[in-house]
Amino acid sequence: MKEDFLHYLWKFKKFQFLKAKTTAGEHLEILNSGWHNTEQSGPDFFNSKIKIGDQLWAGNVEIHIKSSDWYAHHHEKDSAYDNVILHVVWEHDVAVFRKDNSEIATLQLKDFIAAHTLKNYKELMSASQKWINCEADFANIDDFLLKNWMERLYIERLEEKAKLIYALLDASENDWEAVLFQLLAKNFGLNRNGEAFLAMARTTPFSVIRKINEVEVLEALFFGQVNLLQKEINDAYFFQLQKEYHYLQHKYQLHPSLEEVQFFRLRPPNFPTIRLSQLAQLFIQQKNLFSKIKSTERLEDFYELFRVETSAYWKTHYSFGKESKATSKKLSDKFIDLLIVNTIVPLKFAYQKSLGKVEVESIFNLLSSIPAEDNSILKKFNQLRKNTAVNAFESQALLQLKPNYCDQNKCLQCEIGASLLQRNPA
Repeated sequence: MKEDFLHYLWKFKKFQFLKAKTTAGEHLEILNSGWHNTEQSGPDFFNSKIKIGDQLWAGNVEIHIKSSDWYAHHHEKDSAYDNVILHVVWEHDVAVFRKDNSEIATLQLKDFIAAHTLKNYKELMSASQKWINCEADFANIDDFLLKNWMERLYIERLEEKAKLIYALLDASENDWEAVLFQLLAKNFGLNRNGEAFLAMARTTPFSVIRKINEVEVLEALFFGQVNLLQKEINDAYFFQLQKEYHYLQHKYQLHPSLEEVQFFRLRPPNFPTIRLSQLAQLFIQQKNLFSKIKSTERLEDFYELFRVETSAYWKTHYSFGKESKATSKKLSDKFIDLLIVNTIVPLKFAYQKSLGKVEVESIFNLLSSIPAEDNSILKKFNQLRKNTAVNAFESQALLQLKPNYCDQNKCLQCEIGASLLQRNPA
């Protein structure tokens, strides 16, 4: 038995609340369960309204497994608990008193819980080697419930991603174009170089990027800011970029990023040299990119907007001074999908939210037109329930669910877990 189960029972009245009585035998009428306090110290529920016998009470509710936990947690010494009007417990083992020596009314929940609810809870939370607690039942979850829960999970994921966007926005004095550049840089770097690319973008004034109209000059800026032009390499293009960067560095008083980029264990198409050249091409070819993204909704139009390739030098190179077979190194549709999922949609969401009009349906439609990512988590969900993650909307929702709910045993805060608790016995 855990307190979060009792919180769930109280918050959603998942007990025989119409028959509820205090341990003293007084009838209990719950007019308002109160606001669930999950982020600060103090009682578990604030501003509750409860009628105990003939007396109407307004105040806070504290929840424990046993009544004696009140003293084990030293609440009798904490003034934050002076306004507790009801003590909700699973087992009442000792009377609890206020500072004025008046007894706090107690509700013993185990007297008012349906047997099947308790049985479902124990089965759901049973300690065993499960990938997720509900894996035996996941395939049978109602389609409508799952779809609605996934929509809420995805919005929750966007809210989390928006936090970085708003932080970057504050630092850039509300320049959405600059924030777009920084986010794109991070995602061009993928997992291995994402933070290094973001550091480069944050130390590179976007006002400087706006002034540059030649891809070689922009490459010089990017490569120099990530310290790729520090060495001495016998290569004409390297010398050209190095010379150009020294000029830019002096003119704009630039300071390179302290983050180092990595080549180790990367496929050549993902080398930082290739990704930075593609990023440079994008910002040469697409001026005022954020303005274009705001009005773009169709997946095909995004592909057209982002389908850029490296400059001429990188068609025959992956690293400075090492020539390779000539190949066209364009951004693939799959890579553009990642940019849409991780940059474009979160940025659109944050921008629309700042205007007070989030176009949720448009966001869902765009994500639903992109294939799901391919990783071990999504493969497992698809094994438990066929076609659970077919598109990017579904996969993103499940990637929010697994670490934030399943892995933390937050089944009672999950719509799936909550529905399983309410199953009636066959």
